Amino acid sequence: MKSKLYTLLAAFFVVLAFAVVLPAKSYAGELVIADFDTGDKPNNIGGDFGGWDKDPNDETQSTQLSFEPDDALGDPAGYSIRLDYDVDSPNPAYNGFWMKLNGEDATAYNTLTFYIKGDNNAGFTKRIKLELKDMSNKPSPYIVTGITDQWKKITIPFEKFRRISDWKSMNEFVIIFDDINSNPKTGTIFVDQIALSNE
Repeated sequence: MKSKLYTLLAAFFVVLAFAVVLPAKSYAGELVIADFDTGDKPNNIGGDFGGWDKDPNDETQSTQLSFEPDDALGDPAGYSIRLDYDVDSPNPAYNGFWMKLNGEDATAYNTLTFYIKGDNNAGFTKRIKLELKDMSNKPSPYIVTGITDQWKKITIPFEKFRRISDWKSMNEFVIIFDDINSNPKTGTIFVDQIALSNE
């Protein structure tokens, strides 16, 4: 009798574990990598993220990351990330945002999506470069244009990332501000709801 009870309990916990884990993958053909709604690290799949600078010793260029209570999907309890960038430097300047993808298998998806907008008060570039990397760590770049001061969903088919050779194990998502593409050279961009989807 005890062994039957243990078997039933074990089966119950297995079902419960799947019920808890599976929604993170979403049945709607979407995996949300980062919604930033906790207002803290890590992202939704356990990956770290932050701002980066080409030269941390050069005080004339940087990207500062903070959490903003302005959710792209209108959740009053949600957050986005705020990226205050500065590439107005006498030296070659580039910096941005990095986020680890923790070896995530992206083969069930075919599109990268996220929301982005600029800050009218601080000013903002209408154009950024982003990169995806698999575990080979070769950057596969894509230029995002048409950024406005309203939340806009960006949808990029995987085929645009031509240097990705292994979608089974993804390494990193990167946003780059640089002194060529960023105009103005100082400003603020908001990003939210980074996801992989099947569209």
